[in-house]
Amino acid sequence: MSQISLIQYHTADGRRAVGLIDAQGAVEVPGVETVYGLALEAIAAGTSLAAAVAAKGRGAAIDPATILADGRMLAPVDHPDPAHLFLTGTGLTHLGSASTRDAMHKKTSEAAEETLTDSMKMFRMGLEGGKPAPGTVGVQPEWFYKGTGFSVVAPEQPIPSPAFARDAGEEPEMAGIYIIGKDGTPWRLGFALANEFSDHVTERVNYLYLAHSKLRHASYGPQLRLGALPANVSGVSRIRRDGKVIWEKPFLSGEDNMSHTIENLEHHHFKYELFRQPGDVHVHMFGTATLSFADGIRTEPGDVFEIEEAQFGLPLRNPVAIEGEKPVRVRSL
Repeated sequence: MSQISLIQYHTADGRRAVGLIDAQGAVEVPGVETVYGLALEAIAAGTSLAAAVAAKGRGAAIDPATILADGRMLAPVDHPDPAHLFLTGTGLTHLGSASTRDAMHKKTSEAAEETLTDSMKMFRMGLEGGKPAPGTVGVQPEWFYKGTGFSVVAPEQPIPSPAFARDAGEEPEMAGIYIIGKDGTPWRLGFALANEFSDHVTERVNYLYLAHSKLRHASYGPQLRLGALPANVSGVSRIRRDGKVIWEKPFLSGEDNMSHTIENLEHHHFKYELFRQPGDVHVHMFGTATLSFADGIRTEPGDVFEIEEAQFGLPLRNPVAIEGEKPVRVRSL
């Protein structure tokens, strides 16, 4: 079977629809409004997602690039109740990522420079135990929570950065997308490009601020690539300002470029029963070694993040938008 990708979008007349992209072209999947519903059908039928798509037949031809340009593209998987979609991730998982993180956190004193930082310790743990023998459990990675489906931004739509943020920076990553079956089994649907948007200035103040720095919106897609993650993912991350590229750098992912296996990272996420609740969707981002922040870039409102990799089809693009102040007052009931 040829490589298959799925997209979700609004048709020109406003309907929700699912599209199939394969070697034969791009078509609407007849009678299907959500990948979520299609995945549940596949689980119930005991078949693969690819087989469930094939069983629906091929509808009218579509032009995914036009859908994207028109702003009608949706995230490739969502949940009818956004509170039941979890955005999470792992860090220090990619070869080279430790040096980037370490440079952000290293103190200026000679003693600190001579001491192995927590970042380097965590990275070394991954190098030594992140790729265990098949069927065994390796060392657990750094893990973080980003939010729920309310934090998901569709491709081409602005990623909002809160007024209190001190930075608005991209992180080009691979996201694994999962749905939990009725019996609590996590089912992987596939992988997508992701922008794990973060606040690196806040993170740099103190490593214990990492949790705060990750509570931001994120975007993934446009395409959901079914099947396994390619062993070697080699793409480009860039930032455009006023239509001109102000920063561009290659990024690498896939297990050839990682200190952990995907299986090990999945285990250490789904080992928690909290994350095995029937019907929930999980979008888990696997980390990166490439950040414009590490090269001294400070983004501005209107800057456009662009992440692309040929094996994942259409590029993931999002402009940056800075939100106004939103005062919060806690009241006594």
